[in-house]
Amino acid sequence: MPIRKQGAPKAAPRQKAAPAPKPVDAATLREIFTRFREIEPEPKGELEHSDPYTLLVAVVLSAQATDKGVNKATRGLFAAASTPHAMLELGLEGVREHVKTINFFNTKARNVIALSEILITEHGGAVPPSVEILEGLPGVGRKTASVVVNMAFRIPRIAVDTHIFRVANRIPLVVTKTPLDTQAPLEAIVPEEFLLHAHHWLILHGRYICKARLPECWRCPIRDLCRYEPKTPGPA
Repeated sequence: MPIRKQGAPKAAPRQKAAPAPKPVDAATLREIFTRFREIEPEPKGELEHSDPYTLLVAVVLSAQATDKGVNKATRGLFAAASTPHAMLELGLEGVREHVKTINFFNTKARNVIALSEILITEHGGAVPPSVEILEGLPGVGRKTASVVVNMAFRIPRIAVDTHIFRVANRIPLVVTKTPLDTQAPLEAIVPEEFLLHAHHWLILHGRYICKARLPECWRCPIRDLCRYEPKTPGPA
């Protein structure tokens, strides 16, 4: 057995991490979404678009970028090209010029051109209302595909980003480890009457109230239902 040197301090006992609170029960879950609906019955996304195609392009461009920054870029882009055919005519350099203020604009511009070409050659220039098909397009993952079918075709899907992942695990509605493994458990527990708008209610709540660094618990409409601790106090 190794001998501890005389006078050496004892190692501090290892602290066990506090267990995560259990997800709220079904009645509380329903009350949470009832309150969200009362505040905003018809929540809207903040990306500017006019149809499924411009929505798809905007969401592809929004990865690791702000909606405000994407909207600023797409106003000019969509004025120049708002269909797959027009986008191909604008060309890669033209797309790059319009989106150069957005993070990773080179890759995103290539993806916009590539997905536009596929939409023309394989889908008659239309955006298909299918998550599985959309996931096969360049630059489109599960989250992007879920946003598009939810907003453009009113197919109930919860596209989990960092905001929704944070909110869902703080309340908690679910206890998960990554955004990717959060979508299915959320969609399984949210009552059908709330499922279409759940994505927007949760993302807006996370963006403007349940913020990452300083959640504004003092003005949260579900503070009494949320199990997140410690709740932040109001401003002095």
